[in-house]
Amino acid sequence: MNQATNGSGAKCFNPARTRGMHVLALLLVLAVLPNPRPAAAQLPLPAEDSVIEEPTSEIAVNPAARDAQISGRLQRILTASGWFTPARVSVREGIVFLDGQTETTERRAWAEQLAGRTEDVVAVVNRIVVERPVSWNLAPTWREVQRLADQAKWLAPLALASLAIIALFWFAARGVAQITRRTLRRRLTSALLADLAARAIAFPVILLGIYLVLQVAGLTRLAVTVLGGTGLIGIVIGLAFRDIAENMLASVLLSVRNPFRTGDWIRIGEHQGLVQNLNLRTTILLTLDGNHVQIPNSIVFKSIITNFSSNPNRRADFGVGIGYPDSIVAAQDVIMAALRAHPAVLADPEPAVIVDELGASTVNLSVQFWFDGRAYSIFRVRSSLMRQVKRALQAAGVSMPDAAREIIFPEGVPFRRMAGDEQLPGGPALSDTAAQHDDAVTMSGGEGNLTSEQGPLARQAQAAVLPEAGENLLAPVR
Repeated sequence: MNQATNGSGAKCFNPARTRGMHVLALLLVLAVLPNPRPAAAQLPLPAEDSVIEEPTSEIAVNPAARDAQISGRLQRILTASGWFTPARVSVREGIVFLDGQTETTERRAWAEQLAGRTEDVVAVVNRIVVERPVSWNLAPTWREVQRLADQAKWLAPLALASLAIIALFWFAARGVAQITRRTLRRRLTSALLADLAARAIAFPVILLGIYLVLQVAGLTRLAVTVLGGTGLIGIVIGLAFRDIAENMLASVLLSVRNPFRTGDWIRIGEHQGLVQNLNLRTTILLTLDGNHVQIPNSIVFKSIITNFSSNPNRRADFGVGIGYPDSIVAAQDVIMAALRAHPAVLADPEPAVIVDELGASTVNLSVQFWFDGRAYSIFRVRSSLMRQVKRALQAAGVSMPDAAREIIFPEGVPFRRMAGDEQLPGGPALSDTAAQHDDAVTMSGGEGNLTSEQGPLARQAQAAVLPEAGENLLAPVR
């Protein structure tokens, strides 16, 4: 088609026509090819107070974009946002370096995400510094107040319903506690124990109210956690405070069993005294020395308790040794006469003098007698009886020899004749006047008053200040 024929029929080449065809083809190719500098996808700039979101599309540049093109494109976008002062972008080998200052961390992260989504970017080094300016704009505060007010309006009905449920179950728990106290008054003697039992029964009612409140609030998982956590917390507390819990449980059991009461004379292990207080931790005794002894309730519960006040009549004994040549029956009669003559010794049960042992040099007798433990002191009565028995045996001529001893004199025993008026080194023998005087003071003597120490100790206990007394579990229910 680019050839022409001459008159002889030969074909010839037309250069002008060929150049026109080339220009037309080039225009068609340029129309089909894409624009070498396409427009980048526009990222919407958020408002000052709106939530900044991540860029949703990549920043398109030339597929073979140079570092300068990436740097220029990002520089223009950051400058147009107005958030960065100054905004400096540099790119080297596809690595973008961001420098400048901004007011929030959200804007700093937005710039980094913007650079990361730009085409042909290998990595982003974000060196933008966040500096929060001092702003007196109260609009965000007012919006937060309005948000809280809206939440309060929404929560108001729920709060009123929760308060109503709590109040209902609180009154129900009080009612259950009062009914329990009235019921236990006829069965328990301790006011504190009855109060503890009433509170223990009323506690599940309060717990049920809390569970319903959480259910109404839509916190079902939390409600289940509360119920499950209550038992778990109890186990943890029991393990952590095992000794304290053991003492508390022992105090409750002692209150139920009532092995002693306030004012009783008891012995717990090696401690003996007047019971003053039984609290949730210890039992307090007042000893004969006037000292307060605190014994942990767990030890009291496990120990052997001797209560001398539960039965007013008490039995006591002491031993006497007489010589082998003396008559045992005569000695028993002398001792029995001395026992019956003493005012503190009870006739029923009657006293007794029993042969206890045949010793090395004496026949040992056991003198047993009963007396009123509430009226008389065991220590003073024993002392008085031992003194009178000794005097009666001496008056009856019954010997009370010392224990047999063997003494060896390797050089013999020297003897010296004594003068007529010379006395032995031990002093004069007991005169009749001294014996009469001893008989005159048979009931009191050096023991003083034979009455029991419980009365004076009780008066001291009322005036004393108890250490760590707490509420007395032995106090009667009013």
